[in-house]
Amino acid sequence: MTKNTATTGKTTPSKLSAIVLPSLRTWNIWLAGLHAIQGAAILLLSMTKLFPVQTGYLTSDPVSSELAGHTVLATASRHLFDINLAYLVAAFFFIAAIAHGLIATVCRTRYEAGLKKGVNKARWIEYAFSSGVMLSGIALLTGVTDLAALKMLFVFGLLASAMGLVMELMNQGRGNVNWLPYGAGCIAALVPWAVFAIYLWGAGVYGSGDVPAFVYWIYGTMFLLSGGFAATMYLHYKKVGKWKNYLYAERTYMIIGLVAKTALAWQIFAGALS
Repeated sequence: MTKNTATTGKTTPSKLSAIVLPSLRTWNIWLAGLHAIQGAAILLLSMTKLFPVQTGYLTSDPVSSELAGHTVLATASRHLFDINLAYLVAAFFFIAAIAHGLIATVCRTRYEAGLKKGVNKARWIEYAFSSGVMLSGIALLTGVTDLAALKMLFVFGLLASAMGLVMELMNQGRGNVNWLPYGAGCIAALVPWAVFAIYLWGAGVYGSGDVPAFVYWIYGTMFLLSGGFAATMYLHYKKVGKWKNYLYAERTYMIIGLVAKTALAWQIFAGALS
């Protein structure tokens, strides 16, 4: 019998499907519940914490234009709306809950068929949106309030996850792994953290430097947990230990996803929403 990319060398596809895949369904059911409960808890327990979102634009400076005798452009900003941080935190929990719920029910057959091929489209779609929302929340805490900047950070999070899906699709059945999507995904994932570092540097050099301690903890824990996704993919495609089994890697992704969302949510709650 031909070996499957989702199995170890000693496990046949039929045995794997009979023993392991049902357990993953149980994991997905539990994860859907845990994410939904935490999302509801955030909404019920959190105080309202509004962050402004604005846009910058060019406009003529009437005073400078009159003095110069011609139009002089200057930058200006306008407040657009406010975002309740609690809604963002609850949103990435509910996105994950919906994804795991669909995987465990109506999309189960397609999900399990994909796992046997070494691909989980649902995971990367969920990560694309939930990670974008998570990055947006961290950005607001960092002082990023411009709508265009927030949108770009969201898109970089989406791109990093999209490259994870491309990595899996491109390397189905390949003997030699194509690492280009992996490298592109890592670059996309690092860009938001570089942006946060610039804002943090600006707060220290030009501002009072009084960034709350919990924000630093969020930077550290989320950066490390984000690296856990990249490490899991690397270990799988390098066929290191148990990670060469795609279903073991899948369970690792599940655990890191739950820990990352939980850690970010309750750090934000403790520091800004309680």
